[in-house]
Amino acid sequence: MNDLIATRDHLSPGGSAALAAELERAVSVAASATCSKAFLTLQKDAAKAASGRAGVRALPLAGLPVSVKDLFDVEGEVTAAGSTVLADAKPTSTDSLAVARLRAAGGTVIGRTNMSEFAFSGVGVNPHHGTPANPADPATPRIPGGSSSGAAVSVAAGAAFIGLGSDTGGSIRIPAALCGIVGFKNTARLTPLHGALPLSTTLDTVCAMTRSVRDAVLAHEILADRRVVLARKPLAQQRFAVARTQMLDGLEPAVAQAFDAALATLRDAGARVDEIALDAIHDLGTIQATGGFAAVESYAWHRQLLASRGIGYDPRVRIRIERGAGIKAWEYLDLVQARAAWIARVEAELQGYDAVLSPTVPMVAPPIAQVAPGAERDEAFFRVNAQLLRNTSVVNMLDGCAISIPCHAPGTLPVGLMLWHGALHDDGLLDTALAAEAKLAAARGE
Repeated sequence: MNDLIATRDHLSPGGSAALAAELERAVSVAASATCSKAFLTLQKDAAKAASGRAGVRALPLAGLPVSVKDLFDVEGEVTAAGSTVLADAKPTSTDSLAVARLRAAGGTVIGRTNMSEFAFSGVGVNPHHGTPANPADPATPRIPGGSSSGAAVSVAAGAAFIGLGSDTGGSIRIPAALCGIVGFKNTARLTPLHGALPLSTTLDTVCAMTRSVRDAVLAHEILADRRVVLARKPLAQQRFAVARTQMLDGLEPAVAQAFDAALATLRDAGARVDEIALDAIHDLGTIQATGGFAAVESYAWHRQLLASRGIGYDPRVRIRIERGAGIKAWEYLDLVQARAAWIARVEAELQGYDAVLSPTVPMVAPPIAQVAPGAERDEAFFRVNAQLLRNTSVVNMLDGCAISIPCHAPGTLPVGLMLWHGALHDDGLLDTALAAEAKLAAARGE
């Protein structure tokens, strides 16, 4: 493991007894009503297992609890991806590389988390296992966002220090924004997909949710096995872009208000904020008109399973996977080439900017009842799903990196501010996010 950013300063001394107490508290939270339906399996003996590991407190995660999205292989367990059609599959014999790296860093896996079936939704609804409620509103059960729904709830509720998940079109940043936590999507090539069930091999990114940007830096260093270089660049020396095209359309009033307040705070700190058109975003609809990478690449993986067990799929997931059956080889190759040309155009327009600023999603979390499973709610589900994925999916098509940080006022439903850029701008983006997070927290009186 490379030299990692220090994180153990938040842990009180006390050796294995303190570690066991911390893990017992985490498991207790995971088993509570706050995390209802967030975990599909729970390792109730996690504290005992971790306390017996020699030298665990010298490791970067020092035994801290980690939740694992049901997309990743964990030795001795079945990887079902939130579905029932794989429930009788053989348990895996090894950990996925992401899980192995978290364990090697001292992390304690406390359980597998719920998700949108096969990671094909930004809403977080699951008809097989139920939908975990967003902890941000105890009064009204609201969606957690997806597809990494249980991972988000586990972190937001305090059961997990790191929620391991994946991001293909926004599946880390969407739930982070809706639940009021931090979600970092790194440049896809920096983290290994080995042992993760695929949705789109082109767009899938292994990444995580945490409760702070500092913890996101640590999680990325572990998952990517690399050192993040932080320049500590002051906000007064930074230049941001706000993309007008699409990203600001149809914002709910609470999101618009929080986003405008965040921009004002950054400007007050001396940052330069420019509005730019970024008209290339309009072209994504044409580029992906045949169905996009997720449809064709997921169908390639699922086609035999659909033939034998298709009736067991969530109908909302199955219909989108089956769209890939009609995509021709030449259309797929055209898509690959069009994306490469589009990336070059966008990267040229972003030259000179430290980050682009956008609302992560255009809405606060709607009630689960509006989009719960049922044909009578399909129209509402697909409308909400498209809105949630609208801004975040731009970054996946860009092969870029992005982070969502909370920017809402205390006592209001969570709103996420997304900072994003092109490929391999990860370190600079994390550096910027640290500074922005601190300034936004100070403005909220935290």
